[in-house]
Amino acid sequence: MKHISVIRKSMVALCASVALTSSALAPKYIFMFIGDGMGMGPSMAAEMYNRQVLGNDTPITMMQFPVAGFCMTYSSSSPVTDSAAAGTALATGTKTKNGMLGMGPDTIATVSIASMLKERGYGIGDITTVAPDDATPGAYYAHVPNRSMTYEIGKEAAESGFEFIGGAGWRTPVKEGCPSLYKLFADNDVKVIFGPDSARYIGDAKRVVMVNHWGTDPNNVGYTIDSIAGTLTLPFLTRQCLDHLQRVSPDAFFMMAEGGNIDHALHANDGGAAIKEVLNFNQALDIAYQFYQQHPDETLIVVTADHDTGGMSIGNAFLGYNARLQYIDSQKMSKLGLQNMLTSMAKDRRQYSWEDMKEMLGDKFGFWKGVPVTDKQEAALKAEFDNMIEQRNLADQKTLYATFNGFVAEVLNVFNDVAGIGFVDTNHTGNPVPVFAVGVGADRFKNLNDNIEIPVKIMEIVDGKQK
Repeated sequence: MKHISVIRKSMVALCASVALTSSALAPKYIFMFIGDGMGMGPSMAAEMYNRQVLGNDTPITMMQFPVAGFCMTYSSSSPVTDSAAAGTALATGTKTKNGMLGMGPDTIATVSIASMLKERGYGIGDITTVAPDDATPGAYYAHVPNRSMTYEIGKEAAESGFEFIGGAGWRTPVKEGCPSLYKLFADNDVKVIFGPDSARYIGDAKRVVMVNHWGTDPNNVGYTIDSIAGTLTLPFLTRQCLDHLQRVSPDAFFMMAEGGNIDHALHANDGGAAIKEVLNFNQALDIAYQFYQQHPDETLIVVTADHDTGGMSIGNAFLGYNARLQYIDSQKMSKLGLQNMLTSMAKDRRQYSWEDMKEMLGDKFGFWKGVPVTDKQEAALKAEFDNMIEQRNLADQKTLYATFNGFVAEVLNVFNDVAGIGFVDTNHTGNPVPVFAVGVGADRFKNLNDNIEIPVKIMEIVDGKQK
């Protein structure tokens, strides 16, 4: 608790110095990229895929940065944090209880680095591939005792003054007895843009909210591996946010960009989808890195994760000392996509046979068509198929964001096995996460960090307190 107190006092002192002029060496442009759930396992799996399957000699972008370290993620209530406590730590430098957002365990509101920098004249961008009222993006502007208070979080987004907020959608746009969030955005001169094809209508708006088209899933923009047309992606949001900040706040800005779908894929134990999400995250990071290369003496980029999800490993009991990530390209849909497809199939009147299902698995996962399946694995798949089709016994596998029937779970178990990917469970772990940095003050992030030190170090760099 002494360590927590020291860090909180540091943040309070930094808040008190808001009116001070920053050092001439302070970065004008700060990017904070957070891969939700992106522990060492999915990070290294993406790099292994990049090297062995894509044939690239150059590492993925974050692993090209000159500074690399580790970060501890525990919360004030548990060795295994949730996203709200972790987001609060990364945004405000305060350890808090799992479930609490933007406030300490004493329920006293904390101040995020985004809000502090906003007071100093920085433009602020806050984007994600999940809901903008979710834990990580919400930690930069909201203060609620429970992360489930999504209407209240959205209300604070409207009142935050942030120049750009983007994500899948608002989960509680309407609450009985309260004005709709869209009225609150209008009242606060925020222009709401729906879908990537509407970006051209931003015009001269100073404040923008960009979400997917009305009626789509507000929890998730969709998985990269599913190639959903007409949906927002993290690279698209990053480009739009950066362009907007350069227009409305060209002298200084801060952007937080979250790869939220990484976490969703890992909760589902969907190794192939997780790897594609980490690569998508790095494509967004490429955009910031290209900006850094144009402004190397004025820019700081920090990349980390809020926690590890699933305990993903390269190597498992099935393959032993091996991994065959080349099979990842045979996976044409996410685990959730497979579940949704089977749900749709169950609604028609056709009776699907095991041979029908084998053909589908060959087309969508490469089974028996380049991806080997043993007789034992096929027997397990058929048993789950029979449970699903003939006996209507779904044997549900419940994860944080989705529920999968036993057949879907077994398909991904087999696929992970043959690809050499392992998982501990479908929840978070207390494993450390990576930290990568480049630019002004980047050396401050090498070695072992605690998550509450990340925002403190950023503000110290802004204040010229470099070590």
